[in-house]
Amino acid sequence: MEEVISSYDTLFTEEDIQHLEVHGITQEEALRQIELMRSGTTFQVLEGSASLEYGVISISGEEQPKYLEVWNDYCSNPRHRVVKFVPASGAASRMFQELYSLLPQSEPIAKEQLTPAQTLFFERINDFAFFGELSEACLRNEWSPISKLINNGRYATVAQSLLLKEGMNYGSLPKGLLLFHKYTDKKVRTAAMEHLVEGALYTKNRDGQIYLHFTVSSEHMEMFKSHLDRVRLRVEEQLGVLCNYTLSIQSPSTDTLALNEEGAPFRTKEGKLLLRPGGHGALIHNLNAIEADVIFIKNIDNVIPDHLKGNTILYKKLLGGVLVVVRERIFNYLRLLEKGRVTRAQLEELALFLHKTLCIAIPQKEILGDKELSDRIYHILNRPIRVCGMVRNEGEPGGGPYIVREADGTTSLQILESSQIDKSDGRSVEIWQASSFFNPVDIVCSTIDYKGTPFNLTDFVNERTSFLSEKSYEGEKLITLERPGLWNGAMDRWNTLFVEVPSDTFTPVKTVNDLLRPSHQGVIIND
Repeated sequence: MEEVISSYDTLFTEEDIQHLEVHGITQEEALRQIELMRSGTTFQVLEGSASLEYGVISISGEEQPKYLEVWNDYCSNPRHRVVKFVPASGAASRMFQELYSLLPQSEPIAKEQLTPAQTLFFERINDFAFFGELSEACLRNEWSPISKLINNGRYATVAQSLLLKEGMNYGSLPKGLLLFHKYTDKKVRTAAMEHLVEGALYTKNRDGQIYLHFTVSSEHMEMFKSHLDRVRLRVEEQLGVLCNYTLSIQSPSTDTLALNEEGAPFRTKEGKLLLRPGGHGALIHNLNAIEADVIFIKNIDNVIPDHLKGNTILYKKLLGGVLVVVRERIFNYLRLLEKGRVTRAQLEELALFLHKTLCIAIPQKEILGDKELSDRIYHILNRPIRVCGMVRNEGEPGGGPYIVREADGTTSLQILESSQIDKSDGRSVEIWQASSFFNPVDIVCSTIDYKGTPFNLTDFVNERTSFLSEKSYEGEKLITLERPGLWNGAMDRWNTLFVEVPSDTFTPVKTVNDLLRPSHQGVIIND
């Protein structure tokens, strides 16, 4: 795959070009993707893992009131628009992998034949928020109570009633529409509704308005809209707010091509180019379309019931306060630099701010005049800003916070995944393994400049951090391309701060049995 692509003549037919155009993909973009897959992505050069010593901020109890006051004042101002952005398009099928293995069974199964995960699911089935609806689905399909089905080893029938279209269809729905939590008055909430409630508790402005944006798949758009229209009425009545929401889909123009083993564009048996979703990094375009002063980003499955929301709400406000304070300082510096005539002492103060607060170090070997240094710092500061919550690393799979050496010699704070690390480089592996923090996707960001003009977020994507992986399609091997992750390479050139947050603010639901954890159960207040 070392051949350099120089022309479309031998790569794409007229039908191919029309197929790409229907998806909104230009020929130049298709060529860029193929060249990237052939040449390979680049690894990040690690300088160290972010820690409390350098790179991760810990907010003390004495500092909390200041940041809370800053955030409450900012959020309550009707002139400020705060939006909560929730990627919610992923299907929930992976949650039920253990239950899917039961579906081929038509005969009763002995309890001893169940896996530990299956055993836990059926032993505690009453504790799931969806138990009531599942019981009704079993009665509709079998005219038998769910307890009788389980006692008779009809585990597959229960699984079918939960996962398949003739039952609750949970295997095909997005996580946002699944019932996550139950409350003592027999009311239940989906993950999407919990996001509405949570958003109301830290983004409400003085007029009682809250704004949320969900990214959804096109086939679930109407279902999501219908659900949100229904549940927002409960939230508005309960919390005295006005819920405003918008929905968007991942644009087909962000789909990516694949290569076969020979390095040529992969084609289906019908001869058509295979196009695949570009991963969550493609959502940078959705984020780019949001009109807001401040945007919170949080995954759809990271929610908890009301009686446990205390720390989550507290630290969301603290993260918001940190963003507002640091952003105002950056904006003041930019206004100063714009005026010119900055003294050497002021430049040294700015360089110290970059180093101490943003972990951006300009190489000392570079001897820059005042004008050159001023322009360099202005360029560095005039970027989108994000404040990212980080939890202590307790073995969860995923990325973490690191200090990276950039191509221009400066350093920066980045959220990295393991695929971005050169496993053959012992020093990089040692730094990777030494990380004491984990990325829970708990981000608040500012996407406007100091003049109030929105940044074009696609200008700050590092395309060389795209993900390459080997997959298969209908039994044939292929190489796929995923766009730089939303909080990885898609935000590569953002100014970043990492803040320690408690581990109880991170409660993801990767498997259905995660809903049985204490963070999703317990004595719950009335809804």
